Amino acid sequence: MAAHATPIEPDIDAEARRLLDLIAGQDLQARLIGGMAIRLLAGPRLHPAYDRVVGDLDFLLPRRDGRAFEALVTDAGYAPDEQFNALHGHRRLLFHDEHHGRQIDGFVESFEMCHRLPLSERLTEREDTLPAAEVLMTKLQIVDLNVKDRSDLYGLLLSHETAAHDDGVINVARVAELTGNDWGLQHTFELNLGRLREGLEDEPLDPPEIETLRGRIDELADAMEAAPKSRRWRLRAKVGDRKRWYEEPEEVEREG
Repeated sequence: MAAHATPIEPDIDAEARRLLDLIAGQDLQARLIGGMAIRLLAGPRLHPAYDRVVGDLDFLLPRRDGRAFEALVTDAGYAPDEQFNALHGHRRLLFHDEHHGRQIDGFVESFEMCHRLPLSERLTEREDTLPAAEVLMTKLQIVDLNVKDRSDLYGLLLSHETAAHDDGVINVARVAELTGNDWGLQHTFELNLGRLREGLEDEPLDPPEIETLRGRIDELADAMEAAPKSRRWRLRAKVGDRKRWYEEPEEVEREG
């Protein structure tokens, strides 16, 4: 392990800030996604019901920064997963904090799990995370939502209004842009929005908060429905769910 200036912080929020400072110091374009990104995006607006403990840190980075990011994270005290990185480093990098039982997951150029999301063009919108719409989509693309992912989606939607821009809101136009070119992506999003809608009454929220969430879920669904569809989308829609429309993501042990 290479020498590093400061040790890994035991508090993951402080550790995220330490890494972001190192990334900014080297002028890299790695940005947080996942649970920590939601914490930073929501800030004090994050509802206490969705203020969960974040286990790991996830980043998206451009391909050109891959080697520099790998060196930075290793110098920061993390052990690279050499076997995984040798096989998958062109699209995904893993690093372990063995002392605190945490890991860093670096997605290179695009986010690929159940669906491929081309997100690297959005890396310059913020200095710490991807925009709210992109962070939302990395959660909405999960075919089998677990309790943690559902909670993250509710927390992000409750803390952000929806509109057709990026200024502190969830950009529904950006979501509709990607789903209008990919029937499978839209189908998964629609299924998950339906699950979120159905589960609202079970959430520990006041009636006005439930209605706020319901309205934002509907606004996302309406924007996707109204968006122009590509020829590729229309051809795939004819096949529908008779053929699997998503990928089975590779299992990587993690907290999230």
